[in-house]
Amino acid sequence: MLPIRRVLPELLSALYRHGSAVLTAPPGTGKTTVVPLALAEAGLRVVVAEPRRLAVRAAARRMGVSYTIRGERHVGANPMVEVVTTGVLLQRLQRDQELAGVDAVMLDECHERHLDADTALAFLLDVRETLRPDLRLLATSATADAQPWAGLIGGPIVAATGAAHPVETVWAPPPRPVAPPHGLRVDPALLSHVAAVVRRALAERDGDVLCFLPGVGEIAKVAGMLAGDVEHLLQVHGQAPAHVQDAVLRPGPARRVVLATSVAESSLTVPGVRVVVDSGLAREPRTDHARGLGSLTTVRVSKASATQRAGRAGREAPGTVYRCWTAADHDRLADHARPEIALADLTGFALQAACWGAPDASGLALLDPPPPAALSAALRTLDVLGAVTLSPSEGERARVTERGRRMALAGVHPRLARALLDLGPEAAEVVALLSEQLPRDASDDLVEVWRAARRGGTGFASRWRQESSRLRRAAAEARAPRDSRTTAARTTTRPRHGDAPAGMAVALAFPERVARRRGGGYLMASGTQAQLPDGSRLQTAEWLAIAIADRPTGSASARIRQAVVIDEATARAALGTTTEDEITWRVPPGERRGDVSARRVERLGAIELSATPLRNADVRDAILHGLRTEELLTWTKQARDLRDRLAFCHRAIGAPWPSMDHLADLADQWLEPELGRARRRADVERIDVASALRRLIPWSERLDAVAPERIEVPTGSSVRLDYSGDQPVLAVKLQELFGWLETPRIAGVPVLVHLLSPAGRPLAVTADLASFWREGYRHVRAEMRGRYPKHPWPEDPLTARPTRRTKRNTP
Repeated sequence: MLPIRRVLPELLSALYRHGSAVLTAPPGTGKTTVVPLALAEAGLRVVVAEPRRLAVRAAARRMGVSYTIRGERHVGANPMVEVVTTGVLLQRLQRDQELAGVDAVMLDECHERHLDADTALAFLLDVRETLRPDLRLLATSATADAQPWAGLIGGPIVAATGAAHPVETVWAPPPRPVAPPHGLRVDPALLSHVAAVVRRALAERDGDVLCFLPGVGEIAKVAGMLAGDVEHLLQVHGQAPAHVQDAVLRPGPARRVVLATSVAESSLTVPGVRVVVDSGLAREPRTDHARGLGSLTTVRVSKASATQRAGRAGREAPGTVYRCWTAADHDRLADHARPEIALADLTGFALQAACWGAPDASGLALLDPPPPAALSAALRTLDVLGAVTLSPSEGERARVTERGRRMALAGVHPRLARALLDLGPEAAEVVALLSEQLPRDASDDLVEVWRAARRGGTGFASRWRQESSRLRRAAAEARAPRDSRTTAARTTTRPRHGDAPAGMAVALAFPERVARRRGGGYLMASGTQAQLPDGSRLQTAEWLAIAIADRPTGSASARIRQAVVIDEATARAALGTTTEDEITWRVPPGERRGDVSARRVERLGAIELSATPLRNADVRDAILHGLRTEELLTWTKQARDLRDRLAFCHRAIGAPWPSMDHLADLADQWLEPELGRARRRADVERIDVASALRRLIPWSERLDAVAPERIEVPTGSSVRLDYSGDQPVLAVKLQELFGWLETPRIAGVPVLVHLLSPAGRPLAVTADLASFWREGYRHVRAEMRGRYPKHPWPEDPLTARPTRRTKRNTP
């Protein structure tokens, strides 16, 4: 007897008493198939929601019930149970919030924390509270950490422990260190090691082998390494054809090796598996919200995921898991994987929430709230697509439009729904291409991918044809009266180059990714640089509509995965242009010196289409910016000396003397009227800075009285002071200061005297002349009198007559 049957009475009692419950049961205990049938036997019409299409088909066929996935419906013998994806469940809730005819909803594998599952549960809890208190909710988890779920849904936890078969752990790290995963890259040495561990497992253990790898590419590479060593090799992932998925779920005629992504962690029972080989890697989404780019990245699995994977070896009998890492590395793994709501693009979630009446998601019962920045970016995208309107007066609160409601019911990402609604059934084939994960060897020319799909002969082509048919019907149903936000694309002329439907569909779905050639790459309307792969046949195109792009880790440029050649007319129709007068201080690329740029510019997002010069424009702000960012003024010695004197006054006295530290910020005070007459850099460079600076001298003050330009020494010479340092500096020949006892002071600050030799070289620096004559002079005299015998070096400098001359010429 399956372990789950022991807790069925307790589970049914909890659902009838509380209306909700959380069921925890290890993989293989029968929760996915036994519980729905037991609820049906109790007279309840049940909808079972699974996170993956593969799991939907497997569970429904095992139970002999109906199932519905996007574009496919199968009617089973038992009318009381239907299995659907969580995405299909969300569509039904948007159409019929009361879920008429449904008595209970079971959300399976909720521990995987898929965004659609979290959203569906939040909506269902809202329905129970407001419309259907009789609706019973059951959340099931393959992990024991269910307390958060119980607190969320307000029901008890029913635990089915069962008699799990023991699973032996074999630590099988690579013999030599391998590079950690980076972006989508996995060290080939690790994949070779995984293949070697599979061969080892086949030699050491009995039963089928289930090997977990992060993605389709890694599965294909390991399959190639094992070719010839394994008779029955199956590759299981979201893109696998239906016949492969079916073959995995049936016992094989001989020993099998199943290479799988995380899809096989907990949603499927693969019969015959006694051994698991775990690479320890998985793929997670990452979203660059600022650039509107998404990608997948390779990460280490969590401890919870590793436990789930290992458990597949013990579903039917004792088993073994070979982990391709060390026990010490295992201790450092995260306890749980991060929920999808914290990582993914939230545009679809935001539209679902807005249609539900909770655009900021604050009223939804979610285990983890959406990150504010990600939700804000999603709402801005929906605003561009015409799905919502943002009200600045209400703190950017979003209100869903009628157009947005139709987009939400299309069953594809809102971006693709926009293209489908605007272009109608003719866009269905292109939208179907973009709604499925393309084959890993797909061309970067989306039109070529389209042609290949039309030729057929592959599992992808079959799924594409089925989805195209569904989308044609959805587009026809959505041809309702248009609201005011409908794009002008319908009324524009056909583009003259490239494939019209494909180009316009992609441009409408991803308007910020319309791109124009610039330099060796492309500039997208979002302002992000993008690069085609080497050897791409698209490299001669002037314009592209980019359907799929990502940004490699550490790269400033996006990487173009799939695109369509378009022309400027298509770009203009999809995105619309803006024309504005641009008056800026512009530094040309590759240059250091900027100048005023006054132009009337037509743009497509960040792409400049045309520019014409503006005559008689007010360029004052641009010049002020140039003054703040570059050294434009011509600082003559006279200007620098004056600036230093003013700076000294500010340091020594303070107000009303202005600071010289931020002269650019005071330009409107001291550079008028010159500033008003300047039109370009050269005009600023010609300004008489010294004359302009005098405007900063306070009207109540006299600069020469506070900080004189010169000072008279005992010989009668008028010597210039240097104010560039912290103290005024007087540089003068020593002989001119004989008899000068007191050091002069300016604005209370002692002058720093630089005593020079007859040749003008420094002999001593002092701010205390009296001390120098007493102590320092005799050392200077002893050293210098022989070097300069023609100049006076009296024993008593205080009684000697100051002179500018030699001994012979001294009167």
